[in-house]
Amino acid sequence: MSTTLAAGAGLDFTLAQQLTVIALCALTAYISHMALAVFNDGVRPFMLDFIQGRTTRSATTAVSFGLSAGFIFGLGAPMALSTGVLNPWLVFLPTDILGILAPKKWLAPLLGGAWGAVVVFGLNGANNVAHDLPVDFLTAMQQMSTPILFLFTLFPVLAITKQFGRRWGGVAGVLELALVVMTMKLWPNMFAGALAMAAGVLMLIGLAVSKDIRQRRADRAAGVAETVVAEADDPMASLFSASAARLRRYLPLFMVLGAGVCVLAQMHIFGGGEATSFLIAKGQYSEAAQVDFYRVFGFIPLIATTALASGAYGIAGFTLVYPIGYLMPNPFVAAVVGALVFAVEVLALSLIGRALGKLPSVRDSSEHLRSAIGDTLQLAILFGSLMAANAMGGGLGILVVGGLYLLNEAMGRPVVKMAAAPAAVIVGGVLLNILYWLDLFTPIKG
Repeated sequence: MSTTLAAGAGLDFTLAQQLTVIALCALTAYISHMALAVFNDGVRPFMLDFIQGRTTRSATTAVSFGLSAGFIFGLGAPMALSTGVLNPWLVFLPTDILGILAPKKWLAPLLGGAWGAVVVFGLNGANNVAHDLPVDFLTAMQQMSTPILFLFTLFPVLAITKQFGRRWGGVAGVLELALVVMTMKLWPNMFAGALAMAAGVLMLIGLAVSKDIRQRRADRAAGVAETVVAEADDPMASLFSASAARLRRYLPLFMVLGAGVCVLAQMHIFGGGEATSFLIAKGQYSEAAQVDFYRVFGFIPLIATTALASGAYGIAGFTLVYPIGYLMPNPFVAAVVGALVFAVEVLALSLIGRALGKLPSVRDSSEHLRSAIGDTLQLAILFGSLMAANAMGGGLGILVVGGLYLLNEAMGRPVVKMAAAPAAVIVGGVLLNILYWLDLFTPIKG
């Protein structure tokens, strides 16, 4: 399978695509303003105090900006420019901030729509300018695709090792390697990690469910009565119930949101993750759907529990609308299916929360999956960024980009670790162009 994108991946959008992005940004900013949903999982726990009036709009905005800015400018923008595909960090994190910031309800969608216009009209101009520079750092950044796609394949292996030990981790590693080699040999046009990730995630879920079933059988006699009493006396139960009821009251609005996100995914100008963006850019939509589907298992417990605890849902829900959208035949079907998916998710929140309470190992698997996804992507993005640095500037490029990354670490990570390396590539690319104009650097050809 080729992991190289065509040089000069563009951000040219049709009128329908432009209007969809602008309208969706307006909608998500409005929903954020209403404190009904935010995209940033780190911001969601702070929303309860905001909803209940214990903190101000300006203070909540500051939290949202502090937790999101690094991802927007260090990861979202570089990924969009290098792949030609939009992503949730660029589209939804800014509307979180703008929606919470807006003092009036009518202002929130205007600010969100304005950001959508910046995305669809401004990025293409920046993309064209960057590709015309002597040192084309955006094309160089496409070197990131190979390490991201292949190292991301290993996240189930890491999760299994962390939760169930080295023996099961070794079994999963050997299984995934065998499946990757087999896929590359037998189905060269298929994403090599697709079967491997499926096997790894299924293995993790199987081990977790098996452990929970054994545990419930072991303490069923004493455990049932204790659980009933605990639930009856649990002060969180009433909070969860109130939060679920609050979200259900706005079900029609959430259905519109689900329709919009699913349509954006169906247009194939949007990828839900780092690996997905590169797969969408290469037209491998079924593989992209697989990748984002596997990620869902790592986020359902987090999104469900934080939504029930805070009263604010996720802008993309459980993110199931991403893989479903990629596979839809047209925007109209995508809108209907996306609305139905969000309706089911919101109505099932309480049920999912109770089910997770009875499956502690499955809940732990979600934590390990998210941690493993972060670990694999951090290494892949750093390695890919150094490959990009080498492509655009050789040893000097590696010195500049690697040096900026290390400096960020030494300064206590003013830019979040995941976004530091791509941000360093862009800053390094600008610096190399300045050195070229000063006649101090000769770009690498090819």
